[in-house]
Amino acid sequence: MGGTISIPASLRPLLRKKFGVLYKGLGEENIGKVSRDLDDPIKLISVGDVTTFHLLKSNIIPDILVIDDKTHRQPACEQMITGTKQSGFKELVVNNPAGSITEELVDALAEALNSNRRFRIFVQGEEDLASLPAIMMAPVGSVVLYGQPGEGMMFVRITASKKEEMTELIDKIIDKQHCKEQLYTMWRKLYGYQHN
Repeated sequence: MGGTISIPASLRPLLRKKFGVLYKGLGEENIGKVSRDLDDPIKLISVGDVTTFHLLKSNIIPDILVIDDKTHRQPACEQMITGTKQSGFKELVVNNPAGSITEELVDALAEALNSNRRFRIFVQGEEDLASLPAIMMAPVGSVVLYGQPGEGMMFVRITASKKEEMTELIDKIIDKQHCKEQLYTMWRKLYGYQHN
């Protein structure tokens, strides 16, 4: 089954931090800005249905997309669901409850990052925190895009210092877990990617 990192209420305010550049506005309004700033990343990772839908609609094709067929914890509209199901992606299905990061999700990201294929990671549960391991695991020179609810789209260019910042945050989260020793394998996987 693997481990699960649950985010304690005391640390949730840390997750509101902007880890990159916030493009304010609706998805379509931000695509031009994203396109201008991409600079041919090593890997382009999109987290969230709205962000992914607008990228694909504008013919910006992520290497890895993480979706759950929901927006604001409600079922996404049919147009968005079908719009994120383009062909050419290998699909992985993982379980990941809201407010958590599972080892299944980490393993799926690892498989996708180690491949030259495009991947769609479909999350049964919620992908609300998938950007955290994606930022930590993505190689330097990659870009992670995700929605910031009610504000816009977050653009995170992966640098060594950005990966270190995410490592420190996930360290704090794991330190608050009741069964830290059970998360050792998962942490080793995450940390192994921090140096890529």
